[in-house]
Amino acid sequence: MKSDVEIAQAAELQPVKKIAGSLGLTEDDLELYGKYKAKLAKEVWGKIKERPDGKLVLVTAINPTPAGEGKTTTSVGLADAFHRQGKKVAVALREPSLGPCFGLKGGAAGGGYAQVVPMEDINLHFTGDFHAITTAHNLLAAVLDNHIQQGNALGIDVRRVAWKRVLDLNDRALRQVVIGLGGKAHGVPRETGFDITVASEMMAILCLATDLQDMKKRLGEIVVAYTSEGRAVLAEELGVTGALTLLFKDAIKPNLVQTLEGTPAFIHGGPFANIAHGCNSIMATKHALKLADVVVTEAGFGADLGAEKFLDIKCRFAGFHPDAVVIVATVRALKMHGGLPKAELGKVDMAALEKGLANLAKHIESVQGFGLPAVVAINAFPTDTQEELAFVEQKCKERGASVALSEVWAKGGEGGLLLADKVMEAMEKQSDFHFTYEVEQSIPEKLTAIAQKIYGADGVDFTPAARKQLEEIQELGFDKLPVCVAKTQYSLSDDPALLGRPQGFSITVRELRVSAGAGFIVALTGSILTMPGLPKHPAAEKMDIDAEGRITGLF
Repeated sequence: MKSDVEIAQAAELQPVKKIAGSLGLTEDDLELYGKYKAKLAKEVWGKIKERPDGKLVLVTAINPTPAGEGKTTTSVGLADAFHRQGKKVAVALREPSLGPCFGLKGGAAGGGYAQVVPMEDINLHFTGDFHAITTAHNLLAAVLDNHIQQGNALGIDVRRVAWKRVLDLNDRALRQVVIGLGGKAHGVPRETGFDITVASEMMAILCLATDLQDMKKRLGEIVVAYTSEGRAVLAEELGVTGALTLLFKDAIKPNLVQTLEGTPAFIHGGPFANIAHGCNSIMATKHALKLADVVVTEAGFGADLGAEKFLDIKCRFAGFHPDAVVIVATVRALKMHGGLPKAELGKVDMAALEKGLANLAKHIESVQGFGLPAVVAINAFPTDTQEELAFVEQKCKERGASVALSEVWAKGGEGGLLLADKVMEAMEKQSDFHFTYEVEQSIPEKLTAIAQKIYGADGVDFTPAARKQLEEIQELGFDKLPVCVAKTQYSLSDDPALLGRPQGFSITVRELRVSAGAGFIVALTGSILTMPGLPKHPAAEKMDIDAEGRITGLF
């Protein structure tokens, strides 16, 4: 079997102008980045904004395991299946981060015969959006430190600077640093650190902004520091909001590429799902909904993180919601959630499978709790037996979810035709969408609603430090914002070791951060790191490029 990058390199890509044409767009609607990549011109929205929206499908998953689930692969394959059925369809996904690409996960553009292409470009620099975010974020950091150096007219407490720097790589050595060393001419010494670019509030803002002026407003509302009296200092007070915004003049435009089968693909933005809200940009999704009859999108990690934030944050700001939700699972991963070691996942163990199904059952309940129909996509593996597949299907149907076997990794869109039929049936059902909480509730009430309804927790505990931050947030008037929980992706709880469906646990909030520009409060639980580290053997060690420019090892 060819590797993902070999499959992608063997594909015959269509010019992006032809892909755009299938959506009714002309060359004048595009800003070309070579033959196969383009951004939509800002004038496109004015032409299409009055059109009715197409149907929206959200793809999510069970809690991820080392056994693999294949959420992006399923999203791409499902879109290709709709395309094969003659539907006017588009897929809307996040851009991959260079950190995971060179670190542990490798590339993130789908897999097998369900990929978005050009795969190498999408996984590397693409159209420069992440570089724009990195530069703008660090410009604000530089201006902030310069303000302190040049007299500190705003009275910023250097011990309470909230704005770090960012880099789109995994580098644990930069988590905690001291800057300004070397004497008076080199700045004011203080402790700070680096986050990965996809954890930047500016990434979240890019993905939640409705246009460039909305982005400018949100950038100005970023809380960068606090004064010694406890007043929040906003980015607009440093006088560089215009400079920050101009760095996003191109990055804010949605990117258009294609799948291996020529389905239009909007790839734009990429906030981490266990730190931020984990969804592609509102602008890309809105453009797709106006240009296609069916749009397939995804949210990061399991339904407890990505789907909850997609529905409670992105949909709240954007004013739309999915018509159906696909939950991706594999028999192998379910057995792992049931306690079976990774080395033994190829054998039949019905007891482990039944125990692991509790994780899938909770995600089905959560999706249905939003008032949306759920479809389970069982990502097929050669080791799956008919007994196991039939058992999973039976248990899902008992919980009111339809089920389809997905073979898109091996067969592309052809392997997703049954899934496409099931999703179309689900989209015809009457939905009763509602949020997990209302923004007018207090922060503890909002967090408790998420913990109990989505995670199955007993409640929420706050550390003394988090409780003090809660009081300050309430005093500053930021407590009526939605909440974004940063927790492990591997468990419904905040303990990554608790697989399956844990019972009798509470979520512990250790820190609360204000992301006023993005428009939410981040609640950090467990030991979530905003700057990942590299594994002992990073994926980068297997990558190379030959004299002809041919890349190998990129997943």
